[in-house]
Amino acid sequence: MAEGEDMQTFTSIMDALVRISTSMKNMEKELLCPVCQEMYKQPLVLPCTHNVCQACAREVLGQQGYIGHGGDPSSEPTSPASTPSTRSPRLSRRTLPKPDRLDRLLKSGFGTYPGRKRGALHPQVIMFPCPACQGDVELGERGLAGLFRNLTLERVVERYRQSVSVGGAILCQLCKPPPLEATKGCTECRATFCNECFKLFHPWGTQKAQHEPTLPTLSFRPKGLICPDHKEEVTHYCKTCQRLVCQLCRVRRTHSGHKITPVLSAYQALKDKLTKSLTYILGNQDTVQTQICELEEAVRHTEVSGQQAKEEVSQLVRGLGAVLEEKRASLLQAIEECQQERLARLSAQIQEHRSLLDGSGLVGYAQEVLKETDQPCFVQAAKQLHNRIARATEALQTFRPAASSSFRHCQLDVGREMKLLTELNFLRAPEAPVIDTQRTFAYDQIFLCWRLPPHSPPAWHYTVEFRRTDVPAQPGPARWQRREEVRGTSALLENPDTGSVYVLRVRGCNKAGYGEYSEDVHLHTPPAPAGHGGTCL
Repeated sequence: MAEGEDMQTFTSIMDALVRISTSMKNMEKELLCPVCQEMYKQPLVLPCTHNVCQACAREVLGQQGYIGHGGDPSSEPTSPASTPSTRSPRLSRRTLPKPDRLDRLLKSGFGTYPGRKRGALHPQVIMFPCPACQGDVELGERGLAGLFRNLTLERVVERYRQSVSVGGAILCQLCKPPPLEATKGCTECRATFCNECFKLFHPWGTQKAQHEPTLPTLSFRPKGLICPDHKEEVTHYCKTCQRLVCQLCRVRRTHSGHKITPVLSAYQALKDKLTKSLTYILGNQDTVQTQICELEEAVRHTEVSGQQAKEEVSQLVRGLGAVLEEKRASLLQAIEECQQERLARLSAQIQEHRSLLDGSGLVGYAQEVLKETDQPCFVQAAKQLHNRIARATEALQTFRPAASSSFRHCQLDVGREMKLLTELNFLRAPEAPVIDTQRTFAYDQIFLCWRLPPHSPPAWHYTVEFRRTDVPAQPGPARWQRREEVRGTSALLENPDTGSVYVLRVRGCNKAGYGEYSEDVHLHTPPAPAGHGGTCL
């Protein structure tokens, strides 16, 4: 029994460890800089609320040609944490934004950058291409020096590194080679130490002995956020500018009339909102998982439907090709028959003219007949011969080819067909119909008339929806009555309630699906007994 309980406990612990490991791995995506794709180091908060490593931001601005605007008031390049010996090797293989995006960002102004003289009248507007939102963010005149460091994100990255042991052990920065593993850090000295080095550099009885050791880290942060403009600790939050401000910022003209609250109020409000949102998400994990399943099913259905659509289009285009091939064969056959008929007529005419040549059979026969001296016999033979000679003489005098050699009448005009093929495109759903208020009325019946806008795709049929608006509203969405598959552009609704207000709408449908609804039209039926027709409201 005890062994079973121990095994169950062990299994529960392993499951918990797996869940924690998976959660941490998933969180790692949130801790990667969008420029270098490595964990943030001294991240800066851009005006678009995205984050980027300070070193990455400097390199991006350097690529744009900005010089002297990459500083950060909270950074100290001379600290051990930012020396070349401890800096991450990612800097040598960082992927920078594309040059075509960088070329669009330089604007006129003053400052030390290529192509601009000092002392210009207009200040330089520094733009930064945010790799997260793919937008050009304005940094102002001071560039990176006007941005806050995201100390919270730094703390999260550090906790993550310690939990999953990313990056290996942190080494002492004061040891002689080879350095030992660091066991302590000092915020005041901004360095990491092994036990011996910490004692050596913090001797008893000196001011450094008062330094409090911390966990070893490669990123030493200031104790709090410092205003980049006045080097004062931020104490308030400007809701108008959505920016943290110090006491000196509050009295500046730029924040005159702005809604400024203590940072404690902003902290509590944002913490409550974030906690409420996170609680809602955690309390609806089943809903999230259900929606994920629906989206995955939508992905599968999209893949299948897309493949079916491709096959349908290919089949239709092949059908058009088959029709064109059949038409081509028919037209070529018609030309072939016309050609053979003309050749036959021309060949017969050639033979007829050849009979007129000296030495031909007809001429020789006629010459021999003329030698006949017996008058009755001559008349008998010459009668038939004369008709042939007369026809040949007439053909000789009025010569004209028996058939034309031109086939201009067989030229095709494919302009309209080419235009149709060029405009061949996917069918669109009908546009929203337009209610014809001049022909729409309500009496003892409701007659609704509409038309499609110009250039709208055709509709195979329409759906008319109507409901009363003068009845108490029922809980839930309003329920419409429908008249499905209405042919034509009008509909007659019989036996409406008297003295009532109806709202009606219509939409078209074709092979592409249903289009948008028309604008609602309100009709008032006359009271009973009906005296005259209602009017279109």
